[in-house]
Amino acid sequence: MAAIKVHGNPLSTASMRVLATVYEKEIDHEFVFVDMRAGEHKKEHFLSFNPFGQVPALEDGDLKLFESRAINKYIAYEYADKGTQLIYQDSRKMAITSVWIEVEAQKYDPAASKLGWELAIKPLLGMSTDTAVVEENEAKLAKVLDVYESRLAQSKYLGGDCFTLADLHHLPTLHYLFGTQVKKLFDSCPHVSAWVADITARPAWLKVLALQSQQ
Repeated sequence: MAAIKVHGNPLSTASMRVLATVYEKEIDHEFVFVDMRAGEHKKEHFLSFNPFGQVPALEDGDLKLFESRAINKYIAYEYADKGTQLIYQDSRKMAITSVWIEVEAQKYDPAASKLGWELAIKPLLGMSTDTAVVEENEAKLAKVLDVYESRLAQSKYLGGDCFTLADLHHLPTLHYLFGTQVKKLFDSCPHVSAWVADITARPAWLKVLALQSQQ
């Protein structure tokens, strides 16, 4: 049996985030598909992994975790000797990386996720896009990307010279946003644009997209 199990859905941004980490770390794992259309994530079995009924969830032996960013931190530390080093052992470098991990979660993701829902997901579901929500969150995202542009003018990656969780955590929302009008915001920032091209071309991420395409 695989050492760890990832319960999720490859169309879910949070599941994609964890899968990217698993592939970067080159960990033997089992992906357990959760059929969200059938409501499996709200049923008793899955609720034993995540009482909030959201994917993904992780099993590693008798350890059960939920919340994608927390799962990723665990994987990065527990399997530090495998694959890509997604964290720093140096406490000062890791402190800086942790700042940008928080920036992604607190500043970038709220606007990016709302835009992804309005512009990428709603049309697939036959729902109408709320243009007021789009305008509001495009403005918020543009301000965040201005900060990223300044940071990436000084550093190859957000956390430092190496690719870390601070960069990886952006990949799922980038995937959905780049098929929408929001791509223009990234294209207008040359350092951000180069960073996006770099991280979205990583072999581990391409494996996530390949898995998604099979669904």
